[in-house]
Amino acid sequence: MRIRRSHIVSVILFVFLSWNLLTFYVLSNKPMGKVAEGMSQEVLSSRLVQLEKDISQQLHENEKLLKQLRQLRENAEGKCRYRPSGDKFPIIVSQDCGHQPTADVIQQYVKKQYITHIQHPDHANINLPWPQKKFVGYYKIARHYKWALNQVFKVFNYSTVLIVEDDLDISPDFYEYFAATHDLLRSDPLLWCVSAWNDNGKNGMVSDDSELLYRSDFFPGLGWMIERSTWEELEPKWPETFWDDWMRHPEQRKNRECIRPEICRTSTFGKKGVSKGLYFEKHLKFIKLNTKFVPFTKMDLSHLEKEKYDTEFVNKVYNTQLLTVDEVLSMAKTEYSTVRVQYSTKDEFKTFAKKLGIMDDFKAGVPRAAYRGVVSFMLKGRRIYLSPPPTWSGYDPKWT
Repeated sequence: MRIRRSHIVSVILFVFLSWNLLTFYVLSNKPMGKVAEGMSQEVLSSRLVQLEKDISQQLHENEKLLKQLRQLRENAEGKCRYRPSGDKFPIIVSQDCGHQPTADVIQQYVKKQYITHIQHPDHANINLPWPQKKFVGYYKIARHYKWALNQVFKVFNYSTVLIVEDDLDISPDFYEYFAATHDLLRSDPLLWCVSAWNDNGKNGMVSDDSELLYRSDFFPGLGWMIERSTWEELEPKWPETFWDDWMRHPEQRKNRECIRPEICRTSTFGKKGVSKGLYFEKHLKFIKLNTKFVPFTKMDLSHLEKEKYDTEFVNKVYNTQLLTVDEVLSMAKTEYSTVRVQYSTKDEFKTFAKKLGIMDDFKAGVPRAAYRGVVSFMLKGRRIYLSPPPTWSGYDPKWT
């Protein structure tokens, strides 16, 4: 059946699951062989204790596997439950692991005609030299992304894709948000993505304004939408690994921007994975997921158009009261509901960001969630702009 180009968004759920199952049966039936003549009771007891530990650990791993499969089921149900239209938002699940229990869960939704299931055919191991072997998972992820996106744009013939990884929950207005911002993405050549994510979107660091949206120089990922033309540009030079950091390089970004929300429209429960829980305990698990439905498609979003947005943004940031970090932390001058903290060097930004509790790293010189070098967030109930001087003229890619 020919796929109509008028479909707005196709959602891909990337399933990066790699299972290493050692069963209770195998462990508990390990051949002990003959107990060597003269083996002490102490040695035998020690071996039995170790076997008991192995069994306990495996039972724990099996329990985690079941929990992950249940989460996969609940996550799929959430994405289908909030979806306003199967025609407008067809869902494609792209599976990379070849794990049959996972495929069985996905097939339950295929039978209900909720989704389409595709499976990456290339499960070949990727041989890397010793220092890079620990990154093999990132190579497989990049390989899968390229294949899956080619399927969506070249085989299914969609014009727009919305990518959602398998360990993301979504907000009730997730689809509404992307439907409303789709026209902006198509019409503005300086936009190259729309994202559901705010890197500093933790509880206490965002306002209660669910309608607030921004332009951002930083590619956020974690629930993001791009057009076919962007993929046609990226696909020939797609990297072998670390695709998201690669997207943030000046050669790919080309001074283009993304739309992002104040309050995230996705949140992650992926504590463990290829990244081995990097940032999860200190950051990701505290991300606030929006719970209010905002009727974005019925709202005027023209304030996000480049010329209007830049004029208002610059005036808003640089007309606010300038405070030091210590004054902000001590709640000085509380009569100001919006204040600015200024940095001039990379080290100043990192020092101030750590004190203020926001992400302090750069990607090709761009701080997370920044626009024109400015990072906007809430602290102790008031708006903070961590900003460069008004004379700022661009990012320095050497700030890494």
